[in-house]
Amino acid sequence: MSKSGERIAIYPGSFDPPTYGHIDLVERALRIFDTLIVAVAQNAEKKHMFTVEERVEMLKEATSHLSGVKVDSFDCLTVEYAQRRDAMAVVRGLRAVADFDYEFQMALMNRKLAPSIETIYLMPSEAHIFLSSSLVKEIVMFGGKNLSDFVPPPVERKLIAKLRPASR
Repeated sequence: MSKSGERIAIYPGSFDPPTYGHIDLVERALRIFDTLIVAVAQNAEKKHMFTVEERVEMLKEATSHLSGVKVDSFDCLTVEYAQRRDAMAVVRGLRAVADFDYEFQMALMNRKLAPSIETIYLMPSEAHIFLSSSLVKEIVMFGGKNLSDFVPPPVERKLIAKLRPASR
């Protein structure tokens, strides 16, 4: 708990772009925590389609209807950021067994670095279990329809503008 007694967690990720799967996890985490900080990782070694600022802006728009959500970015170890924000937990999503190995290793390392911060895993609803940012980008690149099933409207507009500039 924070000094004020508030239950704060962070939900870190690249969110490139944010999907309804991400929003689903935000909503689920808000059932457990008073404040959820959706934290966009600044990873210079990873090639992102959207800048950190664009991803933060999209997440703010996509979560504006939810009280208790803050959106930020960070460029340090996840547990260091969590400690700075007085968080008690790191929220992570698990879609399939393939995610588990990596997430398990990260959770153990984070526990070693910051034993007071718990890692909480949440699974998205069945409607979003298959969804990934990579798949969404591929759908857009190849002219797929029904993007509104996968991403919030502001994200859809930005994706189309970035990947299909001729269709603006």
